Amino acid sequence: MIRIDILTVVPELLESPLNYSIVKRARDKSLVEIIVHDIREYGKGRYHQVDDYPFGGDAGMVLMIEPIFKIISKLEREREYDEVIYLSPDGDLLDQATSNMLSCKSNLILLCGHYKGIDHRIREHLITKEISIGNYVLSGGELPAAILCDSIIRLIPGAISDETSALSDSFQDDLLAPPIYTRPAEFNGWRVPDVLLSGNPKLIKEWQERESTERTKRLRPKLFNDGD
Repeated sequence: MIRIDILTVVPELLESPLNYSIVKRARDKSLVEIIVHDIREYGKGRYHQVDDYPFGGDAGMVLMIEPIFKIISKLEREREYDEVIYLSPDGDLLDQATSNMLSCKSNLILLCGHYKGIDHRIREHLITKEISIGNYVLSGGELPAAILCDSIIRLIPGAISDETSALSDSFQDDLLAPPIYTRPAEFNGWRVPDVLLSGNPKLIKEWQERESTERTKRLRPKLFNDGD
């Protein structure tokens, strides 16, 4: 079982994505344990302060080091963590290989930034890995954390009823998935490719491989070239 601890100042943002579909089923089966921690519970003073103005006079608010240090220190006293991950727009871009690797870990901490970001000393001394879901900025790291969880959890054996399904996803072999179709075989004059109706596994496999390669060359040429 994987345990994932998520640190956030807006835990409500994680309620829906972590409590439906494949993620919920995996939690119900005890394949993964997800604990969401409200950073504000560790905030300073009467009002549980978790943010302050940045040194240097820049605009915006920054998450303070003390509350986050308290949570991570507490968790690390209780168990050993494989990674302490900060969801950041300037982290390593999330890819399938990263999700595959993290799905084999036992204990993960995900830190969601908010406002302008976090005190950089957290990144220097407490974080072991930074992950980005794309070259753009969001209001916080909660949605990226949910995406990372989903990409990891669906790879855990038993999370998906047909375990071979995850192995045929796009990017598992550095190629995009081939086109997929279902019934009816013809609709509005649009037909499913005859080879998929042939019942010949060898021909179908060859067609899928050709389509995967062609689609990757056309739609993601950099991915195709990097895989060579």
